[in-house]
Amino acid sequence: MTGSVVQISISPGGVPKTPIPLGKAHTLGLEGDDHAHPEVHGGPRQALLFIAEEVVADLKAQGYPVFPGALGENITMCGIDHRKLRVGQRWRVGPEVVVEMTKVRSPCSAIDVYGKGIANQIYDQSVKAGDTGSPRYAAAGMYAAVLLPGVIRPGDAMILMEESA
Repeated sequence: MTGSVVQISISPGGVPKTPIPLGKAHTLGLEGDDHAHPEVHGGPRQALLFIAEEVVADLKAQGYPVFPGALGENITMCGIDHRKLRVGQRWRVGPEVVVEMTKVRSPCSAIDVYGKGIANQIYDQSVKAGDTGSPRYAAAGMYAAVLLPGVIRPGDAMILMEESA
């Protein structure tokens, strides 16, 4: 599986995250990115949040006023089917960074600013139960740990390296 980075985004905490020209990824996330609720978000196992651009486009087509970074993702990617993301997969992102997918994101109420019911469009009880066959599986995003730090730029390739840790 391969895809590419569309946008890298950071914020002082909360949504939306705004685009930056390049991201310096380290074990706790992107330089300059912060979390409004560090007891829930962030940390080495949730250093980066990846969301598929196709999910953003689908929500927009449904009338939600979203855009890359709106859902709180650090990396908006394209060309990778979110339903095929799995915990334990290792991805090379650009020439330097290696990440390991660690957890399906459960969206919080912060994204309700984009409309009532938005969370239900990208996450449901099937996903919560771990059903990888659900059409909403990982639509809300996938958290990743940064195994090898470095710089990520828009347009960088994302290449699946390993299926499990």
